[in-house]
Amino acid sequence: MQVEGEKSRSSFTFIDLFSGLGGFHTALRNLGGTGVFASEWIESLRVLYEKNYGLTPHGDITKVAMDAIPRHDVLTAGFPCQPFSKAGEQLGFEHTEQGSLFFTVAKIIESKRPSFFILENVPNILRHRGGETIVTIRETLESLGYSVQHRRYSPHEFGIPQIRDRVYIIGSLSGLDDFKWPEPENTVTDIRSVLDANPQGSRPLSPQSIQCLNVWNDFLALSPRELQIPSYPIWAMEFGATYPFEDDTPFSVLAREGDLKQYRGSFGNKISGDTPTEQLDLLPSHARRPQLKFPKWKIDFIRQNRQFYQDNREWIDPWLPQLRNFPSSWQKFEWNAKGEEKDLWKLVVQFRASGVRVKRSQTAPSLVAMTDTQIPIIGWERRYMTPRECSRLQSLGEIELPESRPAAYRALGNAVNAEVVRLIAEPLLASFVEANSVSGNQAA
Repeated sequence: MQVEGEKSRSSFTFIDLFSGLGGFHTALRNLGGTGVFASEWIESLRVLYEKNYGLTPHGDITKVAMDAIPRHDVLTAGFPCQPFSKAGEQLGFEHTEQGSLFFTVAKIIESKRPSFFILENVPNILRHRGGETIVTIRETLESLGYSVQHRRYSPHEFGIPQIRDRVYIIGSLSGLDDFKWPEPENTVTDIRSVLDANPQGSRPLSPQSIQCLNVWNDFLALSPRELQIPSYPIWAMEFGATYPFEDDTPFSVLAREGDLKQYRGSFGNKISGDTPTEQLDLLPSHARRPQLKFPKWKIDFIRQNRQFYQDNREWIDPWLPQLRNFPSSWQKFEWNAKGEEKDLWKLVVQFRASGVRVKRSQTAPSLVAMTDTQIPIIGWERRYMTPRECSRLQSLGEIELPESRPAAYRALGNAVNAEVVRLIAEPLLASFVEANSVSGNQAA
């Protein structure tokens, strides 16, 4: 089977660990590589991988005997990012199921001695444990005799309309003195380049979603023409709240005084109730944690939101009651479209745990793997992106996708971007491919 855009190159072999939808496979086969081994612990994705690439992945890599893994020239692995992601508990290597998988990868590298490796993970891995995690990763790989470098990229830097920062870690047994990372392009992107016009079967928005977005669109419409919507997240539940946050927290006040009844909580509601639990339930969810001191970022957001409310309460107060019955995450709003017309139905929207996020079409949001409700919404067509359109965002072209829409979205959110990998792999493999070409011509 030939993948769209495949080019004729000198041959090399590679393995694809945690293979998912095969972003690494697509990239390296387009450079002339041959996949000789893959692993993936989700059964449905193993079946799909075989259909797309003619190679059946093994299951859980921790249960695969080392002898079952063939020798190869290039190892690729997008090892699980959840232990290092800001969205999770950030347990890192201590994560009981997934944190140690990097060391499984390292053992395979040590045993099979591939000429090169390419690893991928979330950008938070650079800051995780104060930078200790990336140091451990690099030192582990360097101790195996490899020259190691890492760099952070997003597909939008190469003309692909998706902002999705990832860290790529490369290694070479022969050194990286001649290797040059691809330089980002100054290309203007637009999500429209991957969209189908009103595609059949696209998932429409639910009535509740439309209602929520209409409420936030009313917020934009009511705001004075000259007012710039804040770039910091808008936390509407802070409008009217008076609970302490600068030097104290509700938890510390309760511990000291046993009562919060003198304060107002979410949306300015007076705090009542006889028990601490009853009183805490009237606070925004971000204020209920048992903390004696809030982190600076949270203090800043609360202060900014309360000041914004005080400056604009004349038009906010009549609007605010419409928002109160929505889920907490829908009571937050992120306007990432500065300078655009204040009409979210003309922009790209995404429901995130952090709030309703609005972006211009030139700065399309990242695909995420948590739920299919977080898929980007095409405002001007009032629909979610289709799995096929999301596949194009990941540079996977027209490969076969999971039949279940939620499963397709989840797999695409976990996928590595094939074009970014190709751009990194091409200069990394250049000397190897050239040497193989020369030896092949001499043998001929």
